[in-house]
Amino acid sequence: MPPSIALAEDLSYDDAVSIWRPQQRVRVKALGLHWREGRLLAAEVHDDAGRVKGVRPLGGGVEFGETARSAVAREFKEELGIDLAAVGEPLFFENIYVHEGTPGHEILILFDVVSPDDAFIGESRIVFHEDNGEAGIARWFDLDELDHPGAPELFPAGLKAYLRSCGK
Repeated sequence: MPPSIALAEDLSYDDAVSIWRPQQRVRVKALGLHWREGRLLAAEVHDDAGRVKGVRPLGGGVEFGETARSAVAREFKEELGIDLAAVGEPLFFENIYVHEGTPGHEILILFDVVSPDDAFIGESRIVFHEDNGEAGIARWFDLDELDHPGAPELFPAGLKAYLRSCGK
């Protein structure tokens, strides 16, 4: 296991969560739709009280001069320590949202991604580290577990409906 990866049970709330606000500019992000046995790998999104309010596919910002396909592979390598490949054509979402009262605006480029078959075998929760050093928790989610009262939402809004329309 790469040194930046730990099991979620090894961290306290303070280790894994901090208060976050969207940047006040349009961000371009590349995200990976990583599937295992019909379940999507997604990172927890917390409110200011530390409650999981939603989840979103992993990935991050596209750097100037970098393709979105390269960015998603780089982000998974940096955050999870695994090499993967983006496959197929990208899906584009414009995501205008509000998080804890602060508006955000993203252009999201999503790819199906594949990783080595042995990546995270037997792990249901994975702790990763953002480029700023903050820890995050990712888990495997069945889409049917999301977007119900009392359950986390899948971000961006509309992604679950789109994935369902594609047979996921």
